[in-house]
Amino acid sequence: MCGVSDLGEPLREQDVDRDPVRQFAGWFEQAETAGVRLPEAATLATASAAGAPSARMVLVKQFDERGFVFFSNYESRKGTELSDNPRAALVFYWDPLGRQVRIEGPVVHTSAEETAAYVRSRPRGSQLSALASPQSQTIDARQTLEQRVAELEELYGEDELPLPSNWGGFRLFPETIELWQQRDDRLHDRLRYRRRDDAGWVIERLAP
Repeated sequence: MCGVSDLGEPLREQDVDRDPVRQFAGWFEQAETAGVRLPEAATLATASAAGAPSARMVLVKQFDERGFVFFSNYESRKGTELSDNPRAALVFYWDPLGRQVRIEGPVVHTSAEETAAYVRSRPRGSQLSALASPQSQTIDARQTLEQRVAELEELYGEDELPLPSNWGGFRLFPETIELWQQRDDRLHDRLRYRRRDDAGWVIERLAP
C-alpha cells in the first residue's frame, strides 16, 4: 500500500486492475485505511447550457460498475446545470497518499427507489434540512431556515418524514477514469482508463 512515506512509488500499467472501478475501490479502501477524512468527498464540476463552469464539493455515497452516485436538490445550481447539460466531472484528492482520481461522463438521475432508500438512511436532522432548504436560492437570513425546520419538527413530530420531491440522486457514468500518483521528482504518474465502444477499457499513460 502506498503510504505517506512512499510517495515516490511508481504507478505502472502492469500493476493496476484492468477494470477501473475495481482499481478505484482498492484505492478508496487504502484511503480509508490511511485515515483520510471523508475519502468519499470529491469536487464536482458542472457547466451551464452556455458552458459556464462551476464546482463544489459533494459526497459520493455509492459506486459500482453503473457509476458514481451523489445526492442533491434537483433545483439547486448543480441540479439545474445537470438538467441543462447532463455531463460532469469528479475529482477525488487523497493528500496523505499523494493521489487523485478524475472521472468524467454523462449524468442521469437515480431511481426513485434508490433515492428513497438513501433518504431513509440519513439522520433525521439531515432529512429535515433537505426538506427545509431551497438549496442555492437567495434567503433573507439563517433564521428563516431554522424556523422552517422547527415548523417541520412540530408538524411531523416523531412520524416518518415525507420524501422531498425535488431532492434525489445523480449517477455519473464514467467514460474516462484517470489515476494520478504523486512522485517525488515531480514526474507524476498518470494512467487514464478510456471506455471503448465495445464496453471494454483501454489504459493510456499521460504526461504529467
